Amino acid sequence: MSTTSLPVPDRSPRLREALLAAAFTADGLLDLLGASAYAALARSETVPALRATRGDAPLDTLVRLFLLQHPVPYERARAALPLAECVEDGWVTHAGDEVRAAVDVRPYSGPEGQDWYIVSDLGCAVGGAGGIGSREEGVVLGVGGASTTLAGITVRTPVASALDVGTGSGIQALHASQHATRVTATDLNPRALDFTRLTLALSGVAPAELRQGSLYEPVGAETYDLIVSNPPFVISPGARLTYRDGGMGGDDLCRTLVQQTGDRLNEGGYAHFLANWQHVEGEEWQSRLSSWVPYGCDAWIVQREVQDVTQYAELWLRDSGDHRTDPAEYAARYDAWLDEFEARKTKGVGFGWITLRKSAAAAAGNPSVVIEEWPHAVEQPLGPAVEAHFARQDYLREQDDAALLAGHFTLAAEVVQEQVGLPGAEDPEHVVLRQNRGMRRATKVDAVGAGFAGVCDGTLPAGRILDAIAQLMNEDPVLLRDRTPQAIRLLVEEGFLEPVPSAG
Repeated sequence: MSTTSLPVPDRSPRLREALLAAAFTADGLLDLLGASAYAALARSETVPALRATRGDAPLDTLVRLFLLQHPVPYERARAALPLAECVEDGWVTHAGDEVRAAVDVRPYSGPEGQDWYIVSDLGCAVGGAGGIGSREEGVVLGVGGASTTLAGITVRTPVASALDVGTGSGIQALHASQHATRVTATDLNPRALDFTRLTLALSGVAPAELRQGSLYEPVGAETYDLIVSNPPFVISPGARLTYRDGGMGGDDLCRTLVQQTGDRLNEGGYAHFLANWQHVEGEEWQSRLSSWVPYGCDAWIVQREVQDVTQYAELWLRDSGDHRTDPAEYAARYDAWLDEFEARKTKGVGFGWITLRKSAAAAAGNPSVVIEEWPHAVEQPLGPAVEAHFARQDYLREQDDAALLAGHFTLAAEVVQEQVGLPGAEDPEHVVLRQNRGMRRATKVDAVGAGFAGVCDGTLPAGRILDAIAQLMNEDPVLLRDRTPQAIRLLVEEGFLEPVPSAG
């Protein structure tokens, strides 16, 4: 594990003031670098940013120093920072006429435009987990695509308590600080807890309660209103790197984390995880994940991507820089990954989101468990759509077909209709309803479904609308009422139709 000492956060407000004064913020970076160089940073390409920071303004200096980790002249560093304090506190080092960053400091914009900073190990923020090339066991990553994805899918209602399991550099704890009265952050790596402390302090938010240990061990039997985790979910043949390898076989770490969550959630509380899971020969992946859902919890599990075992091994060998080692060593490590997958009969690895909600209905033996594959684009932040999903499940559990037909519905915002067919044909081959918000789903509907959705404005009950459609289409209204509730249920479940609350 890395033994490099880390900065102390005591005087971080002074450093924060200097960073803000120089416009070392997410917006300031975009203005300085331009969209092209800014986007290149996310691909681990620094040359465009180096070209854009050849000036001598404080912002140029700070970008080169903290973000690109290039040495800067002493006088330029002194003009941009309270340099003596930064050297003494360990944010930078000074040798000769050069000043170097001791840690990576990355500007990060909060959900309401807050100017935050993520502090991590050097070289572990640019490009994120897509290829940091670090082989140090205890390295702590900065913000990456997985971090922002998890932050985006999290339900952000005000809560009394929140828990970030495997906090890393503290990104999820930082978000939770905005809507949770008390935030607890845990990590097996004590270095990660130190980085979380720095991230929160430099971002100007309240400190979190930091505890060392694996999974839920540090919190015992305590319960929370919100639990989030971007765990070390990589399915690997060993526990080489703390930030990615959980040290359990196969997908056992993710399974254990999810299964143990039911006892840690308060009634109505949410838990959000990113996870990997095995696709095993002779086993449905949906059944595998269904077995993970703990008693008393509803679940919504979305598989976003599946990789075959060779793609997966290559991705994480590149991540740790093994592709730049001796070819024989690389081949041996690659072979070890394939041996592991072969032994477990793993044919592929899925990646996605797991959301749990503690509910009385689930505890009474009627859980809502939705497991689906959705590789298409979504609109982040998705937290409101996640909350709406569970609200719709609650509604549908309480409605039989008669109640659905008596209910009133409105068409969800920004749903459009597309008609597909041959040019000049009188009638379309099929009609598609498409969402432009949230999950951005699309679903085929027949003429009745399209007509029904089109007139749902909340004024008439569903049964009355179907009677009118039956009359227009010369259909038997009784038969139409009998066969349509299932279609209505699906349109509600997928968010195309929204129930109108009863006036009573």
